[in-house]
Parts: sequence; C-alpha cells; structure tokens
Amino acid sequence: MSASTNAALFRAPQISRRWLPVFRRNLLVWRKLAIPSLVGNIAEPLITLVAFGYGLGALVGQVQLNGAAVPYILFLASGSICMSAMNAASFEALYSAFSRMQVQRTWDGIMNAPVQLDDVVFAEMLWAAFKSLFTTVVILLVMLALGISHSPMLLLALPLLGLVGITFACIALIFNALAKGYDFFTYYFTLFLTPTMFLSGVFFPRDQLPGVMRVISDWLPLTAAVELIRPLFMGQWPAHGLQNLALLLAYAVAGFWIALALTRKRFRS
Repeated sequence: MSASTNAALFRAPQISRRWLPVFRRNLLVWRKLAIPSLVGNIAEPLITLVAFGYGLGALVGQVQLNGAAVPYILFLASGSICMSAMNAASFEALYSAFSRMQVQRTWDGIMNAPVQLDDVVFAEMLWAAFKSLFTTVVILLVMLALGISHSPMLLLALPLLGLVGITFACIALIFNALAKGYDFFTYYFTLFLTPTMFLSGVFFPRDQLPGVMRVISDWLPLTAAVELIRPLFMGQWPAHGLQNLALLLAYAVAGFWIALALTRKRFRS
C-alpha cells in the first residue's frame, strides 16, 4: 500500500450531522427489543455484585484503600459499574455493529443515501456509548436502592461513565473492522477484556499486584475509569483526576482514529 493511500486512510475524520439519522435508526430498532436487551446487560453485573459483594463481602468485610477501610460491597460496586460500562459498550460495538456492517449489510444500505462512512462509524460509536450509559444508569439506580452509596458526587459519575463507554466503543470498533466473523471477537474478550477486568482494581486493590503487572495496570483504560469513579462513591475527589481523564481521552481519540482508518480500508478493498 502506497504512502498516499495510507495518508488517505488516516486522514482526519470528516463528521457531519448526517450521523444523527444513523443513530436514530439504531434507537428505533432497539426500542423493539429494549426489555430483553436490558435484562441481558443488567442481570449479569447485578448477579456479580450480589454474589461477590454480599457473599464474599461477608468473609472479607473491609479492604484497605489508600490507608482507609472501605466496605467490600462499596469497593466492588464502584469498580463493577465501570466494568459494566466497558462490557456493554464492547458488546454493542462488536457483535451488533458487525451484524449491521457484515451480516445484514445495513451500512451498505445507509451509504446508498448521502451518508459517508465516517458518519456511520461515528454514529455506531455514540450508539454503543449510549447503550452503555443507559445500562450503567439503571445499575446505579439499583445500587442506590440497595443503599450501597448515597454520595451526591455520584452525579459526576454519569458523564465519566459516558466517557468510559465512548472509550471502549472506540477500541472495540478496531476489532470490528478487522473481524472476518463472530469467532474473531473471542480474542478481544479473552486476551484483552478479561485480563483488564482482573488487573484494573475491580475485584481487589491493585496494591497487591506484582511490580510488572502493576505497571501494566497503570496504563489500562479501565484502571483510569475505576480511579476516577471509585472516589465519587465514597464522596471524595479522585487523587489523579486529570491524569486519568487524559488517559481515557487519549484511548478514545486514538481508538476512534484507528478504527475509522481500518474501516475505510475494509470498505475500500
């Protein structure tokens, strides 16, 4: 591939307001299956929260976090909601987006109208982030009902959870552009998402990780999300808020740019 072709693929995103009808189209389709979709996205994280939070939490009691004793149920809830945002956005930007792109050929039909590929990819990213945020809001309401946290600072968690959804949607769209079939996504979940869940401080404090693993953990996007949102559950400001926010934004921008370039290459071939 020539240098000029590479430059064309990696040119700046050209986004217009025509992404909005694509987003609206996904919303109208989703409304028909909203209930089973919500049950699927919400049931698993809530079961995990109840099983580990109340079951294992009764054995663990409290964990030490930055020199303070924190109830394990609160520790887990603040991490698992970030994990839920990650999983919901990833699933939508992988399986559902791939179905629309490759199986159903919905993207081809949309682009027969005056809609560019950049607008379609941008709409898919925002749609995955929206579904992720919607899911986490419902989970957060359940956590409030259970009395896990009543911090008013949780309102600040909503835009941050939206950013988490955007970040992981952008990363997932890279794999969507590379996939030849649904089986390809097993690599993403097994080799990236699963290690990320266990290394990012969702289930246990990262202080217990070995040195090399701790360094890797510091640069994971889910770690940045947990470090931003967990203090809000405890009514505190994040210790390194700007640093973690910048890391999430960097992953989002780089992820979307690469995903768009690879998708352009896929549709050009």
